Amino acid sequence: MTQAVPKTAGRVMLLGATGSIGRAVLAELVRTGHDVIAPIRAGSKAAGIPCDFTSDALSSLLSEYPCDAVISCLASRSGAPEDAWAVDHALNSRVLTAALQAGVPRFVLLSAICVQKPKLAFQQAKLAFEAELQAAPLDWTIVRPTAFFKSLSGQVARLKAGKPFLVFGDGALTACKPISDADLARFMVGCLTRPETTGQILPIGGPGPALTPLEQGQLLFKALGLPPKFRHVPPAILSFIIALISGLGLISRSARAKAELAKIGRYYATESMLVWDHHTQSYDAQATPEFGSDTLADHYRDLVQNDRPDDRGAHAVF
Repeated sequence: MTQAVPKTAGRVMLLGATGSIGRAVLAELVRTGHDVIAPIRAGSKAAGIPCDFTSDALSSLLSEYPCDAVISCLASRSGAPEDAWAVDHALNSRVLTAALQAGVPRFVLLSAICVQKPKLAFQQAKLAFEAELQAAPLDWTIVRPTAFFKSLSGQVARLKAGKPFLVFGDGALTACKPISDADLARFMVGCLTRPETTGQILPIGGPGPALTPLEQGQLLFKALGLPPKFRHVPPAILSFIIALISGLGLISRSARAKAELAKIGRYYATESMLVWDHHTQSYDAQATPEFGSDTLADHYRDLVQNDRPDDRGAHAVF
């Protein structure tokens, strides 16, 4: 179904507004003059409209506040199977149903580039909803970003404490084109007024070149003013841990969940966050689109200079 994409600011329902990316999208929507409706869980301290996220509640909200578009930044926090199917699939599905009932003409979904080579439960859950959205009678855009700055900032404290930067293998097994929250938000909000994005699945990264973990570590050491010091971890150790925990999973639900989290860790340690070329069966940095101006080096310098955690917020009046 092809409809005219709004050329001016309108009302947008934003899901996932309390998350890192959601807050950046909220700030960009407000900056560009959109009226934002942001349902939040009851009891949340964030600004928004309390909602229990049932189908009836979402439909009622869209009936009270007719919207020109929905942007969903919903994502499971852990990636564990139960959580992923409940949020990445089921909750998004309820949002889509409510949007269709209310006649919302546009839906922009935040997905992930890793679903192009699915091996994990959360990837399957995301793909299941992507398929539902593509089959729905409204205009849709699916955005699949590469790595986020925040996900590449977990070793700052280690290095400050004099510990080495951990890499798997030689540190060049994988690569990515990380994108900042602000640049990704600008890209997603821009989809609302770019007709050419309708009906498209859009992989997107930040400004290149693609960076390996070894190069990421070198950037962080430079930002800290420290000499590089790396520890190389054999990727096989992750498979050993998974096998051990999976064995315990036969009798323990908790162990099964931990095994899935270990699988997620192995995936990100061994797979690049770049466009996957099905013909060559390889990742292609050149084919991975770039957007924005924020670089990981800039982000690391900002973290170090301001001595703060990687957490950017946004506030708006609803």
